[in-house]
Formats: sequence, structure tokens, C-alpha cells
Amino acid sequence: MKIGIVACEILKDEIEHLTKDDPVFVHREYLEFALHEDSANMKRLLIEKVNSLEGKADAVLLGYAICQSLENVTKEMKVPTVMLEGADCIDALLGRDEYNREKKICATTWFMSPGWTRIGVQGLIKQFRLDSVEGYEPQFFLDLLFESYERCLFIDSGVVDPEEYTKLAQEYADELKLKLDCRKCGIGTIENAVKEVKELARRNYSPGQTAESSRTVKQS
Repeated sequence: MKIGIVACEILKDEIEHLTKDDPVFVHREYLEFALHEDSANMKRLLIEKVNSLEGKADAVLLGYAICQSLENVTKEMKVPTVMLEGADCIDALLGRDEYNREKKICATTWFMSPGWTRIGVQGLIKQFRLDSVEGYEPQFFLDLLFESYERCLFIDSGVVDPEEYTKLAQEYADELKLKLDCRKCGIGTIENAVKEVKELARRNYSPGQTAESSRTVKQS
């Protein structure tokens, strides 16, 4: 049985925590976070990446939530694929109820998972191309973008060093001139997706049969 992973680098820590020692995961590919800025291109690229595993994997774990453009994307993939539940990666980590609760606590919250915290403010500058306007420093645009925000919320998923990442989160918040709050969360949504993709691969595989010939199982 062979399973591939195609995922956003933002969730690499959590996915690797659950799969790194499992030999059924034979392909791992983590894509650049900034793909989200062009949702149509991101969708096209993910379909290409998953379809390239046809005949090489019995199922694929797509480490993305809906992310604005990926609803029902698995129907366009040639390999049976499981993606994450939720509107985005923060939703996938916190869950809908807790995500909404934190928004009610402070509507102007900038959410930071370990992946976003690791990338830091330089990742924001790259994502929004804030260093591409001649005559302006990126900080000028950061100040404009975040002038209406009140806080950063670091979400500790329990798979990274909390002391190191809380320090990184504080540096992140300081650069954005926001207060920092921290909270913990589980990784149940990702764990459920890992269990689901394993079951999908089992249904799609039988000894002596290639992933290509067994692909007729209905996709999720």
C-alpha cells in the first residue's frame, strides 16, 4: 500500500508529526505557501501534482483545506484523494466553533499557526509582494495592512517547541505592532484525514495489483 502527500508547507510540522515514521507514505511534497495568492493557479498545480502520482500511489493526502478555490477539487483528480476539512488551515487546526469563538473575542485578529509563525513577517512581505514597489519600504505597506488589527493569536498545535515558537510569535507581533495572545489546539482534523486516506488506500489496493489498475475506487 502506497500513499502520497501533497501539502502546503504551512502544515508540514503537523503532517510530518503524524506520518514521518509510517512507511506507507512513499511520496512527500510540500508546496510554497504563497501559492494562495493566485487561487486558480494553485488549484491547477495541485491537480497536476496529484495526477502525476497516478500509478505510483493508491491514495493521496492533500494537505489543504478549501482555501477559497479547492471545494470539490478531489473530483478532478485521477488518484483517490482526501483533503482537510475547513475553510482554511486555521479552521483545520482550531475547528469551526473555536475559530468563530476567537473571532468573536477579537474580530481583528491575525491568526498564526506554527507554519505561519516560522515563515514570519518576511513571508508576509513575500506573499503580498510588499518589496516590489520602488520608493517604499515594506514596513510602510505592513502598517497600512494591519492598522485595523488589534492582536496576533499564536496557535500552538503541540508539535513544535513552544518556547521557541512563542518567542518567534512575539517577534512577529512586535513587527506588526500588535499585542500577542497564545492558545493551544489539537490536530484532530489532520489526524482524521490521515486515518481516512489510509482507509481509502486499503480499499484501493490489493496485493499484486498496481495503483494504476486499482484506481476505479470512487474518490472522496
